[in-house]
Amino acid sequence: MNSSPKEILRLIEENDIKFIRLTFCDVFGNLKNIAVMPNELEQAISCGIPFDSVKFDKSVPELLLVPDISTMSILPWRPKSGRVVRFFCSLKTTDDSDYSADMRTHLTKYINELRLNGYSCEISTRCEFYLFNLDENGEPTKIPHDRGGYLDMTPLDKCENVRREICLSLEEMGLNPKSSCHKHGPGQNEIDFRANEPVSAADDMVHYKTIVKSISEQCGLFASFMPKPLKNEHGSALNISLKIKKNGENIFGTTGGTITEEGKGFISGVLERIPEITVFLNPTVNSSSRFGVGYAPQMINYSTDDRTALVRLSAVKGITPTIEIRSADAACNPYIAFRLILAAGIEGIQKGDSSLYCNSGNISHELPDSLEKALAIARDSEFVSRNLPENVQKILFRHINSQLEALKEYDSTESFCDEYYFPYI
Repeated sequence: MNSSPKEILRLIEENDIKFIRLTFCDVFGNLKNIAVMPNELEQAISCGIPFDSVKFDKSVPELLLVPDISTMSILPWRPKSGRVVRFFCSLKTTDDSDYSADMRTHLTKYINELRLNGYSCEISTRCEFYLFNLDENGEPTKIPHDRGGYLDMTPLDKCENVRREICLSLEEMGLNPKSSCHKHGPGQNEIDFRANEPVSAADDMVHYKTIVKSISEQCGLFASFMPKPLKNEHGSALNISLKIKKNGENIFGTTGGTITEEGKGFISGVLERIPEITVFLNPTVNSSSRFGVGYAPQMINYSTDDRTALVRLSAVKGITPTIEIRSADAACNPYIAFRLILAAGIEGIQKGDSSLYCNSGNISHELPDSLEKALAIARDSEFVSRNLPENVQKILFRHINSQLEALKEYDSTESFCDEYYFPYI
């Protein structure tokens, strides 16, 4: 929404808006918010709304929420009278400088740098989730809502009505879903988004999870984005598709054409750096248990036709070619994930080395098979040090260490994941 602050304030008054949700994403990828009354919005736009931030970063006692007025949307599941609107916010320090761990601002700055060098980017996501029944006390169970399989219809697909309500809510908020379907696992679903510029795509992803969980709850169900909630079933992926242009030309080729040298370099860069960024794309103990199961990748490889490959080039007739990174899951922070994937690809272009692309069939390395291994690789990574703020690294590494320490107190990894992740992701 491209409106001035005055127009936004007038819209708030004319549409009976009673609550303003100022939302932001913490460094772990969780959507947070503060609700203010409409008469506080002008102050928020001009100066920001202060809040106690020690819970997020002990080194910064107070931060300011400054709404990005272009992101205003009305929450569709709230009453028509006394409506609620949402803004995404930037995080500022009390001296009005950018907060260094605000990854939304960090991604925005990086995209602006790429534009100055002639690059533009669009990202789309396909995100899977499970729907589970609730028990008599309204608590989530591990009982899937149906026994349907891939692309099934009713009566096998009992999730159809919930997906429809989710997609209608997403559309009403301007989040642009493209398609939805039943996936391979019982009660497993997927919603596919249209391509958008990276910051908006990340905004959509974090809010999408909230919408899915809210609508599912209204339908008497529990939605889980846990990477592998059921031991003997398919895991849930966050597939990330990228279309990169240099001076207006798609580096992954034209429809029916061949990939450019820059495109080969981008793919090589992603393949080279993926072990170092896996801990950010797959940040839970549960994440690695998805690798190699069903269609989830395990090898660090590239393909145009292998649907289990880590990176796939999609060149369908009539559709602009894109690449898809298939290892991530919805537990990640999408602002961090998009930033690191783009940086890895651009580095590959700058190196001018397409050897990993050319030898994709011979790559024998696997993705890190545990969170502990992924963390160790990231800690030693000069690439990660260059591309993530130091305090973001410290906060995330400390958080991951705490997961690994907590795991030691449990009899099994499965019981730890069911208690530590299932109710929250």
